[in-house]
Amino acid sequence: MIDSNCQAESPKISIVLPTYNEAGNIEALIDRTLAALGDYPGGVEVVVVDDDSPDGTWKLVAAKAAADRRVRLVRRVGESGLTSAIQRGIREARGEWVGWMDCDLSMPPEEWPRLADALADGAGIAMGSRYVPGGGDVAHSFTGRLLSRLINLFAGLVLDWSIKDYTSGFILARKEIFQTIDLRGDYGEYCIDLLYRAKRRGWTIRELPYLCVPRETGESKTATDIWGYLRRGVNYVKTVWRLRLGIGD
Repeated sequence: MIDSNCQAESPKISIVLPTYNEAGNIEALIDRTLAALGDYPGGVEVVVVDDDSPDGTWKLVAAKAAADRRVRLVRRVGESGLTSAIQRGIREARGEWVGWMDCDLSMPPEEWPRLADALADGAGIAMGSRYVPGGGDVAHSFTGRLLSRLINLFAGLVLDWSIKDYTSGFILARKEIFQTIDLRGDYGEYCIDLLYRAKRRGWTIRELPYLCVPRETGESKTATDIWGYLRRGVNYVKTVWRLRLGIGD
């Protein structure tokens, strides 16, 4: 099911927000995103892809869309999953550049103009990075931060050391990249896969620092204990080795 307010012209930038039970965060996130990019040359749209949230996230977005033509809602019924939601948003996006981020306000939408400027300067992908100078993570537990660092260290050593935050999930990219690269994976491993394959195809990747902060409201969708982190970590490791061996690339 798609609810949208169509514009005659296409915006320069489309920001995809994949949501599930983010009623406490989504209105502020939309407002802050539009405020950050509202004056950017070419304009912006926000495409919210909601997996039929029981908490009514989609209803709040529908109200926003009715009041502002720059906001669009894609309500998925009978479908779920982060990667497929982002992929759907990419397909629905009308902009030349398409980006996405977590919807829990842990990533600052005020950074979008800096990422957009990096694309304007010639980058194929610009991303918010916790692991370049100036970046950081105060959102996750010590265990979560440690395992994230280890996964990124492993990916860098096995794949390409120039990429520091393989699991960023805070991305702005030229839409033409997705003509040849589809997102693959169940959760955060899609980002490892995307970044490495884009780099191999010759696209320039720019990492800009940001500070990841705790979510403001709601429950985390990430792992909450060491076993959860390890379960997801296994998929990350499998993805890294598959890419290193060239399987399915």
